[in-house]
Amino acid sequence: MTANSGLFNRRFARNFVPLPGFRVPEVGQNAPDFTLPRVGGEPVRLSALRGQPVVLAFTRIFTEKLFCPFCYPHIQDLKQRYGEIKKVGAELLMVSSTDARQSAQVVADLELPYPFLYDPDCRIFRLYGAGQALGAPLPAQYIVDAKGRILYRHLFSFIDSNASTDEVLGVLAEAERLQQRSY
Repeated sequence: MTANSGLFNRRFARNFVPLPGFRVPEVGQNAPDFTLPRVGGEPVRLSALRGQPVVLAFTRIFTEKLFCPFCYPHIQDLKQRYGEIKKVGAELLMVSSTDARQSAQVVADLELPYPFLYDPDCRIFRLYGAGQALGAPLPAQYIVDAKGRILYRHLFSFIDSNASTDEVLGVLAEAERLQQRSY
């Protein structure tokens, strides 16, 4: 196990034991800043996106061909509704624990329109309190407001694995209404 390619790799070994997230950022806190590489583009720094809301979608992908059965439909739904997220002035950043090669293959195969960031060492997954189980970090979704504060947080559970896109859009719409009232 020397690389992050294939199913049984260093990432798989580090994330095998089921653990909850630790030091989970709270709603109202400043979102922890990070910089991650982006498939097909320059690295993305979260704080560089201040001035607009950002949806952080931490997704669970084992390899470029093996997706979490809870996350694959979520990835596809976000793909189909990305225009709605952009229409309310927000950006979506999908974060995966796959490596650069795997991530590029996922983006190409699924024709993903949104920025796809990769975190094969799972540092940012841990920074945001995503748990882990059976070889990969667990999914989580956050909405960061235009000032860089956490507005919304959803952590994986077997009852509710990913935040629905309707819920995310509802939070974004409410945030936009509140921001317009404050002017």
